[in-house]
Amino acid sequence: MKKYRNILFYILVIGGFSAIIYQIIDWGQYLEEGRQIVTRQTSITPWLDFRESFIESFHHPLAILLAQIVTIIVVARFLGWICRKIGQPTVIGEIIAGIVLGPSLIGMYFPGFTEALFPDNSLGNLQFLSQIGLILFMFVVGMELDLKVLKTKAHDAIVISHASIIIPFTLGIGLAYYIYPSFAPEGIRFSSFALFIAIAMSITAFPVLARIVQERGIHKTRLGSVVITCAAADDITAWSLLAVVIAIVKAGSFVSALYTIGLALGYVFLMLKFVRPFLRRIGELHTSRENLNKSVVAIFLLCLILSAYTTEIIGIHALFGAFMAGVIMPENARFRNIFIEKVEDVAMVLLLPLFFVFTGLRTEIGLLNNPELWKDTALIILVAVTGKFLGGALTARFVGQNWHESITIGALMNTRGLMELVVLNIGYDLGVLSSEIFAMLVIMALVTTFMTGPALDLADRIFRKKPVPDADGISQIRKYRILISFGNPIRGRSLLRLANSLIKKSNGNVAVTVMHLSPSTELHHYNIDEYERESFEPVLLESQALNQKITTLFKPSNDIESDIAEVAGKGNYDLLLIGIGQSIFEGSLLGRILGFTTHVINPERIIGKFTGSEKLFADSPFDERTRQIISGSKIPVGVLIDTNFEKTDRVLVPVFDRHDQTLISYIQKIIHNAGTQVTIADVAGVIRNETEFKESIRYIEQFAPNHINLVNKPVDEELLRGQDLLMVSDVSWKKIMDARYPWLNLCPSILIIHHPEKFH
Repeated sequence: MKKYRNILFYILVIGGFSAIIYQIIDWGQYLEEGRQIVTRQTSITPWLDFRESFIESFHHPLAILLAQIVTIIVVARFLGWICRKIGQPTVIGEIIAGIVLGPSLIGMYFPGFTEALFPDNSLGNLQFLSQIGLILFMFVVGMELDLKVLKTKAHDAIVISHASIIIPFTLGIGLAYYIYPSFAPEGIRFSSFALFIAIAMSITAFPVLARIVQERGIHKTRLGSVVITCAAADDITAWSLLAVVIAIVKAGSFVSALYTIGLALGYVFLMLKFVRPFLRRIGELHTSRENLNKSVVAIFLLCLILSAYTTEIIGIHALFGAFMAGVIMPENARFRNIFIEKVEDVAMVLLLPLFFVFTGLRTEIGLLNNPELWKDTALIILVAVTGKFLGGALTARFVGQNWHESITIGALMNTRGLMELVVLNIGYDLGVLSSEIFAMLVIMALVTTFMTGPALDLADRIFRKKPVPDADGISQIRKYRILISFGNPIRGRSLLRLANSLIKKSNGNVAVTVMHLSPSTELHHYNIDEYERESFEPVLLESQALNQKITTLFKPSNDIESDIAEVAGKGNYDLLLIGIGQSIFEGSLLGRILGFTTHVINPERIIGKFTGSEKLFADSPFDERTRQIISGSKIPVGVLIDTNFEKTDRVLVPVFDRHDQTLISYIQKIIHNAGTQVTIADVAGVIRNETEFKESIRYIEQFAPNHINLVNKPVDEELLRGQDLLMVSDVSWKKIMDARYPWLNLCPSILIIHHPEKFH
């Protein structure tokens, strides 16, 4: 009765008040008399009128901007993903995305598309948003710099850094002397042109360099410390030089620029001596997410905006102010982590790709339309590589680094990336760089960034040490090796308990490696050690409680699933253990079609759907990430669905398929090492019909009597009661998932074991 009463009340209220609204509007039309109301001219029919309005909405500035943002993000993320797959920094793909969407490719072959999506009158909005993104990005770059490193590890690094600036800077001046007559815009002094070319030759992309150092696992080495310090010193020096160059260009001469430089020095003094202590005090009081409230965030963002505004007014560009605001942020690593997280996602994912595309719209590679221009481009690249790569490498060798380390330092210092584009756009906006030289320098930025990875790989191959046989080699071959890969530290503890149940009585003839991979975009060089310690702390405590020796392995990664499979394959492991939560029971038809997972849209799976390499309605028993790891691994993989896993006193093994015979070795291990009581449920009568399967169980019973209970009945609530773990093969798990057995919700933790065919 109450239900119908509510419906009646809803109809009366909505209907009654709608009638009142209509009546008031109708009466209101009489008030229009004498007010010269202009009636909008309509088309012949309501449909044509609607269509005209609908088409006009596509040309609204906001609609155009939103369409641009969607297109830019999709293309930038896709090309960034491709570059990541081939071992290149994501920034390469994002820069290429800008060039692809600009006049160099899409604009050349599909001019109508470019005119519709990027009309000239919309570029102002795009530039404005991209500048906001750059300001936030430079703020993050400043926060990523650790000034303590410069104080404690300077020495050789400062020498290498400054040499890798002055050498390419000088070569840039010489290059400018050669190309000035052909490429300098009218009315631009040689000094202004030469200084900008020199800066373009001297810049290093600190953020890209830091990511590469982390991903290659050299951040903890002495070489990693030297490179990071070099890049930090290079960043500070190069941006200070850029501020001076901008002042000179705007003033017209060095003498006139002295006033601007004086104001800039006063600004830096004020920021370091007054603003920095004030912010440090606030940072000390707000080091956790709970007390870092919106008012505190507003203070720091206000500092950023005022700093950028001040340097723009002084005449040394707003980006220098954003960079400086980041540098003076409180040094507390926890505070910086929280604040970077708040700023970085918006800056890097949403706004920064707009800058790449805006740069691409300015880059007209079609202007380089004859061999002479491409020769000049090659000369620019040669000068850039000679000055930065060779300058850095030879200086590193001179101060005492070996050749391998010297070449590594040179290759990393030659990485230009986004920072180069920032400098080039400033020069273009100031009118110092012409369209032709701008396109050449963008190509140079791409080439020098792209060559970093191959140069490092080549150096590693040339200077790779030959393996030396050791006395432990023979014993290592016979060890049973387990690799545990965890994301959640608590789940890492469960996986270690499980591994211990398989090996704890093996008299040291085992090796357990516990690995944690983290997205490299979420790590920063100054906090990576603290993050690693916090990630492994619960697992190390568990290893002590179990008296189980482990080796830890931590690695930033661009592609976690592929890297897990790669490490498992290269490490000669016998078993890979990974964990997942309850998300394995989630999913929808739409998710399976489009490749959605709980966290990401997987481009690789989307491609598979449309190329036919993956069946459209394939129903995998695993979530997307787990399937990627399994498909890439050449060794057995154990997947633990962790529901508060604690022990393996009682384990249930349901048998649905003859493939389940692959579980026999694990049953034997868990009985021998943990004294487990194993119940094998012959659900489908497979064991009765498979003599070999039956004999394998009898063999175990001979050595461990009273530890196996074979039952011929389906799994039910009674059988599951008191069990600590359900062990099942991936083939049987698929059948369980397809059947949607009601007892699934009653299961304890589940271990699903996948065996590649060569292990059968």
